[in-house]
Amino acid sequence: MSLKPTPIEPVPEQTARIARAAFPKGNSYLTPRDELGTLYRDEDFAGLFSRRGQPALPPWRLALVTILQFHENLSDRQAAQAVRARIDWKYLLGLELTDPGFNYSVLCEFRARLIAGSAEMQLLETMLGQCRTQGLLKPGARQRTDSTHVLASTRTLRMLELISETLRAALNEIATVEPQWLKSVAPPVWHERYDKRVEDTRLPRGDKEREQYARMVGEDGFMLLALLEAPMAPLALGRLPKVAALRTAWSRHFERKASPPDGPPSVRLKTSREAAQAQEKIESPYDTEARYRSKSAMHWTGFMVHLSETCEDDSAHLITHVHTTAADVHEATCTQDIHEALREKDLVPTAHFVDAAYVSAELLVGSRADFGIDLVGPPRANPTWQTQVKGAYTKEQFTIDWAQRVVRCPQGVASAAWYDCLDEEGKPYHRVRFPKPACSTCHARALCTQARQAPRQLSLHPQAQHEALSAARQRLGSEEGWKLYARRAGIEGTLSQAVRAFGLRRTRYRGLAKTSLQHVATAVAMNVERVIAWLTGQPREKTRTSRFARLAT
Repeated sequence: MSLKPTPIEPVPEQTARIARAAFPKGNSYLTPRDELGTLYRDEDFAGLFSRRGQPALPPWRLALVTILQFHENLSDRQAAQAVRARIDWKYLLGLELTDPGFNYSVLCEFRARLIAGSAEMQLLETMLGQCRTQGLLKPGARQRTDSTHVLASTRTLRMLELISETLRAALNEIATVEPQWLKSVAPPVWHERYDKRVEDTRLPRGDKEREQYARMVGEDGFMLLALLEAPMAPLALGRLPKVAALRTAWSRHFERKASPPDGPPSVRLKTSREAAQAQEKIESPYDTEARYRSKSAMHWTGFMVHLSETCEDDSAHLITHVHTTAADVHEATCTQDIHEALREKDLVPTAHFVDAAYVSAELLVGSRADFGIDLVGPPRANPTWQTQVKGAYTKEQFTIDWAQRVVRCPQGVASAAWYDCLDEEGKPYHRVRFPKPACSTCHARALCTQARQAPRQLSLHPQAQHEALSAARQRLGSEEGWKLYARRAGIEGTLSQAVRAFGLRRTRYRGLAKTSLQHVATAVAMNVERVIAWLTGQPREKTRTSRFARLAT
């Protein structure tokens, strides 16, 4: 497909006249066209098309239809039908009333071009550029970030279901590519075991029977992998995605023992702890990028999405960045990525409000030093037992002389040794040990350490990180600090809106890239609503309180 950018014409006269008659007070799609224009131009997507070939549909229209599709949670067929049938869509897209629209498959192809060209974030960045031009987005505006879980578009599979369905998926994929070869090598008993989906079969219930079933499936999987590695096997089969998923699953859950003299190699099912320690994991053969996570009392398989938005009182609250990861990626590892993305967009905030999951001593220092951002959030609580016992000596009660590299305990005893160390990730820290004779005879030993004979020891962050942690705890320990941090609470409403009104909780697609595109398009749709609400003077919703609760106030 080729692209020759053309100027965007005004809304056709007949379309505008009938749309105005149908919606005399305006409409959620008429107002954006009047206030924001078309948001996109063909030139914004020129890099996704070649210079030769059949002319493509105007990509600015396809981008708008993609946003409308996620705004109303429509399928491709429903979105294409809306282009043909709805007057408000024709007005926004600048189409004649007689325009027949396009085939629904064009939308899937356009999304594939966005992903292949790594241009999905351009949908949001172009829209933010329009807002910056109109003064709706100010540089340095304070922002807040939070995340929510996203369910994968697959079933959650237990271990027995996973291994059985992974082997079945590999067999189906091979049968699609090389049916004659698979028919010649597959044992007939495999049809009895793997013709049906795993949920359509009855798995064993007893522990012994379940282990025997797992070993049987494991032996079948190793047999298939051996057949694929044989000299007569087609080379292309070993590179199939489902075969790669089979290798990953078998490496995680099975161990192949040495071959006995009179039989085939035996298979051992790994323990749950061994499987959890595997470097490569999959939770479904149909979406190998979805991951399982347990957080607080919540368990899910899928992804995490992090939304960042402005939070100034004198401007619209706009989503500035969307960051989608696998579910097992911790929030603290995303803070710096979010800051770097905001810097690339020239939207670095002066203050960034987050919860404890995004805060660490290293990030408090790095955010200010590298980006000039004041990271506002409660540091994670100290997990040591001293914080749980009243009167015990916590780390904060020790006095540190950084210049002399000496620490004094609450009893006035100076430390005996100061070591510079590296943790498992290669990050520096200081280990401080107090003199054993003084600790052994100290009358407050029970409030300081639970060691029988060893003296008290401390692990300290480097000075800059230690002081940043102390300052963060002191700020949020004051009434003024909590009032400042209260601004973060509004992001909860944004997540609720995204989940309840825009279907953010469940991904439509399989794979991280497609899921990320869905989240970006959803963010643009939310921004359009917020911009229109701001321009038309609609007040923001307040936190709802029941009538009975109001009686208390």
